[in-house]
Amino acid sequence: MKKPYSGPYVIRSISELHRLFALPQPDHPLISVIDFESLSYQHSDIWNHFTNDFYCIVLKKGSNGNFKYGLKDYDFDEGMMTFTKPGQIFSVTSIKNNPVKGYMLVFKAELIRPYSLGKNIDQYGFFSYSIAEALHLSEKENIVISSLLKQLQQELKNNIDHYSQDVVVSHLDLLLSYSNRFYNRQFLTRKSVNNDIVTRLEQILKDYFNNEQALTQGLPTVHFLAGELHLSPDYMTDLLRNTIGQNTQQYIHEHLIEKAKKLLTASNLTVTEIAYQLGFEYPQSFSKLFKKTTKQTPLEFRKSFN
Repeated sequence: MKKPYSGPYVIRSISELHRLFALPQPDHPLISVIDFESLSYQHSDIWNHFTNDFYCIVLKKGSNGNFKYGLKDYDFDEGMMTFTKPGQIFSVTSIKNNPVKGYMLVFKAELIRPYSLGKNIDQYGFFSYSIAEALHLSEKENIVISSLLKQLQQELKNNIDHYSQDVVVSHLDLLLSYSNRFYNRQFLTRKSVNNDIVTRLEQILKDYFNNEQALTQGLPTVHFLAGELHLSPDYMTDLLRNTIGQNTQQYIHEHLIEKAKKLLTASNLTVTEIAYQLGFEYPQSFSKLFKKTTKQTPLEFRKSFN
């Protein structure tokens, strides 16, 4: 008989994380900044397959084990900064005693819920990036982030008072703002690589419509295109926004409308047939999108070319 699947071990609190790492109790129940040099992976059975109930920001250089995020293995030998949100699944195996430097910042959603950051944190798309899409910091950027993490760590050691949570969340807000800025820099400095990705994306969409995949698979989705490019959907959308000023859905619609224009002017297909060929389930949805984009109905556009 197969052993029943029990799922990953769920770390539900900051205190439990400290206990599993053989650390003293955290200075604050909802947030902690942990030095990697102080970590102990003695509960190796847990680290094989685990998830947690908090946000995690890691600034790390060096590797002391094989790290798996989702279904992929990643190498942490180079310095990088990563962001994960509650519920994502991890695995650390073949744990070694190699020197590792850096910080792990963990915080619960309850900490930021009363603040604007609690409402806006989903705008930081990098919490949904894959580890392969990590933020690689320059030396100056690394100093800025390390300094912010040290300041936050020191603030957490102070006695909790009426202003503590405001100050802590302000530090966190500033850290995320800098991270956003540095990610934008990374998109800009990797412009040639990003342009290659846009070129590949354009070809994927052309092939999708030219091979009539839409007839059987429907409209191309953000997740489908991201999978074809081996990127996370949020990273691909942010890459496009920084490279060409459009998100992925807008880019799909642009190519879809261009293909529709060609079919309207160079074929005898009806509007309904064109809608189905492009992957629309309902022809009226196609007509609505076409008019919204071109200010003309498909028939009006066709007549203007006759």
